[in-house]
Amino acid sequence: MKPASFDYHAPRSIEEVVDLLGRYGSDGRILAGGQSLVPLMNMRMAGPEALISITHCPSLAFIGDAGGGVEIGAGTRQIAVEKSAHIGRACRLLHKAMPFVGSTANRNRGTLCGSLAHADPSAELPAVAVALDAQFLINGPRGERRVGASDFFVSELTTTIEADEYLQSVTVPVDPPRSGSAFTEVGPRAHGFAIAGVAARVELDGAGRCLEARLAGIGFAPCAIRIAPAERLLAGSDLSPEALAEAGNAATAFVEPGSDIHADAAYRKHLAGVLVVRALQEAAAEARRTTEG
Repeated sequence: MKPASFDYHAPRSIEEVVDLLGRYGSDGRILAGGQSLVPLMNMRMAGPEALISITHCPSLAFIGDAGGGVEIGAGTRQIAVEKSAHIGRACRLLHKAMPFVGSTANRNRGTLCGSLAHADPSAELPAVAVALDAQFLINGPRGERRVGASDFFVSELTTTIEADEYLQSVTVPVDPPRSGSAFTEVGPRAHGFAIAGVAARVELDGAGRCLEARLAGIGFAPCAIRIAPAERLLAGSDLSPEALAEAGNAATAFVEPGSDIHADAAYRKHLAGVLVVRALQEAAAEARRTTEG
């Protein structure tokens, strides 16, 4: 199928983008990578009156430092994030999660902010954002506003972005010293959506004990969630196999997933514990290597 007719705009500045959003409101949609929007339009599941392409707006395609974090613009391709040496040094969790996002062809076109704004409950990047409490810069005719990851994702395919707004950039925090991270998932096929996944980052104190653990999961709720009970258990622990197993059990008890054609709720609950332990093992090992180095 082909999409219904629409107006096409290619603004070259942020001011033009905001002006067009104000003009069209809910009848306009931002086009960045188009990996989610275009298929929906082709199936006539979405029919915007206008597409506002930001691919010709150079001020939105960037990776830069911003107040203790790394800011990534709305026009930045996923492949650019994946290949960024700066991201690889500054935010290893994001860097490690990128190869799990679709295929290389998808990442060549898709944008980081586009995936976050789409908020698919099985997408990997929302878990990274929630685990790190990333900060979202939203812009529109009423001005800019910043929202934390815990408030940005509302439910399945739903965020706090209003109809006349767009996600202009996201900022992820820089890794603290003596930290390690990991992303792991289980899915029906490579480069497809996950059945479930877990993002983890742990930070050690000078004695090698867990100063802070951050865990977020996908596939367990309508949107990415923090696995707070497991995080609390790990604080102050030595991240021993017994401590990790206890955290895994806490994750299993905490999540309340639904069932679908890919997996039932019982299997997803089981995966919560398995993936939490698996991610923590990798993250803890990296943190110890960082400390020893």
